[in-house]
Amino acid sequence: MGVTMLVPALAIFAWIAVHRISGFGPWLADSLRRVIGVEGVARLEETVYGVEDRMNAVLRHGEKPRAYWEVPPEAPARARAAGALVGPAVAAPSLVEALPSALAGPAAAAQAVAAQAVAASELSLSALPVSAMQAPAASPRQLNLPRFRPSNVGPMFAELDAPGDGRWVVLADDVGGDARMYKTLLHPDVERAWAELFVVALDLRRVRLHFVPGTLEPQATVDEALELPRPGRVPDEYHGSVIAAFNGGFKTEHGHYGTFLNGVTVVPPLTDTCTIALTKDNTLRIATWSKLEREAREGAWWRQTPGCMYENGKINPRLAGGRVSKWGSTIDGETVIRRSAMGLDAAGTTLFVGISNHTTAPAIARGMRHAGAVSIAQLDINFSFPKFVTFRESAATKLKVAVPLAQGFEYTENEYLRRPSQRDFFYVMDASMDGRTARN
Repeated sequence: MGVTMLVPALAIFAWIAVHRISGFGPWLADSLRRVIGVEGVARLEETVYGVEDRMNAVLRHGEKPRAYWEVPPEAPARARAAGALVGPAVAAPSLVEALPSALAGPAAAAQAVAAQAVAASELSLSALPVSAMQAPAASPRQLNLPRFRPSNVGPMFAELDAPGDGRWVVLADDVGGDARMYKTLLHPDVERAWAELFVVALDLRRVRLHFVPGTLEPQATVDEALELPRPGRVPDEYHGSVIAAFNGGFKTEHGHYGTFLNGVTVVPPLTDTCTIALTKDNTLRIATWSKLEREAREGAWWRQTPGCMYENGKINPRLAGGRVSKWGSTIDGETVIRRSAMGLDAAGTTLFVGISNHTTAPAIARGMRHAGAVSIAQLDINFSFPKFVTFRESAATKLKVAVPLAQGFEYTENEYLRRPSQRDFFYVMDASMDGRTARN
């Protein structure tokens, strides 16, 4: 009888510890893998998440979707129309679009001319060489980039409309006249009101994305990569100007997805997998490896993930058909789990990063698509790993500390800065503060 009671008691303790003690989940999973193997742990995790989902279906039935932050009242239509002349999220108005305003009077005509100057500056920026784009003197403000403001998308489902769903709000640590990052919240699963997707939109004209291998993962499978320095942190000299960071992808043993950095292949590429790559001209791409292999091999870094969830606006046929094993399920079913993903808009100028609670692979994919991404790669999953943090100066220590996008995600104040990460991650720099070339 004692043993019979002990097993469920240990299971309950483990579940609580995973959700309350930082780092306990990864330690427990790695320990169990040495005993029951990778496949055994994957099936155990899927069973546990399945039980949790069924419990939520009972205990949280009828629950209303939750809002996590205040969203300012929407501006009147006339004010929004005037604001559009400053420059929308993806493009400045064309001369034809600006003509009616120009005919309205001298002030409107001046605004139309200004809009055309903004558009011209954006085109000239795209033609700049890498060295010019990365020189600290050529800041986005100095180059007169259009104002960055993603278009509101509204809720995914009318019955799951929490206050502010699908409306973009400037991140608290990115206030000012030249915003680089916005956030929104979506509820992407009509069957689960408690499923949440937090999405950040970043202006790739104003920021640079960098990739860092963890101290342990992805584990190198190429001999030359064994000597690659792996501090697992944002370099000390960039602590003052780093603005955000978020988690990377799967461990090597979970798919053997390829990784490359600074001319060194850590894990060889797989042909049919989704690849996130920074090309030699500093363009961020998300596509199937076979479609961007040449560009990726000549670039600064690339990181592979399971097959692209969406590519050029089209959903992956496997994902659409319910065959989701590649995205974090050992059985062809709907594993409900914490997930993360990143995507690009059609113009390639906006990066979307999403972290979720209680989502299936199709739910996070469709949520990211709803937010505006047309090409989407899933990143890491499970309770402990998905996270997005910004950085602000501590009043007590005057050092930069990490701040989570939303409460409930596992993190420490030293995350990615002074605490080495065992897993790979990405960090974000303001373009005007990032003087490095694409290869370092």
